[in-house]
Amino acid sequence: MIRLEGVCKSFDRAVLSEVDLDVPESCLFGLIGPGASGKSLLLRMITGLMRPDSGKVTVGGSDVLAMGDMQLHEYRKGIGMLFQNNALFDFMTVAENIAFPLRRLFDLPEAEIAERVAERLLRVDLPGFEGRVPAGLSGGQKKRVGVARATVTRAPIVLYDEPAAGLDPVTSQKIFDLLRAEQRAANSTVVMVSSDLDRLLTVTDRVAMMLDGRLIFEGTTEQAKNATDPRVYQFVHGKLDGPL
Repeated sequence: MIRLEGVCKSFDRAVLSEVDLDVPESCLFGLIGPGASGKSLLLRMITGLMRPDSGKVTVGGSDVLAMGDMQLHEYRKGIGMLFQNNALFDFMTVAENIAFPLRRLFDLPEAEIAERVAERLLRVDLPGFEGRVPAGLSGGQKKRVGVARATVTRAPIVLYDEPAAGLDPVTSQKIFDLLRAEQRAANSTVVMVSSDLDRLLTVTDRVAMMLDGRLIFEGTTEQAKNATDPRVYQFVHGKLDGPL
């Protein structure tokens, strides 16, 4: 479904080095690793917002790097995105924030937009929040609004960048459970970057680990938990010793 081959990117230094990544269709895929290891940059590569210096990015068999502006516009209609800081507009209501990608990407009747917004709010357990503003929401509520906006277009691919950042453990688990339920309900392909490994690994099908711009592991969640590579084992378990 999503394939990166030999992807390299440098700024003042090498940020991504020969990254090969395969995300199967209808998979909830976790992307883990220390800060500044290139995880969020990979999400931007998938959306076409950032181009690699070399390598190939294909999604559903289409070459993202060969797309022109109009093709990219159409391609991005099939991708939902939750940014790390939620990226909610303070001057918009909750309903307007959720409806934003619908109005930007599609030409839909206002009645259908309102219906979709209400359905998404019900799905994330925030019914009746249409007229609220982001400043009056808790951290967990803002995340839920972000999830509603990321999924309102019914895109087959959804990318989440640190969806539980700044949340307490209980709220964080609720967000991950919601994301898993959404993925299953839509049968979507999801790539999720998160530092909250304890909760992330309760919902993923497969996991890849980045370290210093390189992909050092890719496999099932169980394989990640029992990795023989001490770097992966230590990161997943927070331990210096390897598996027994």
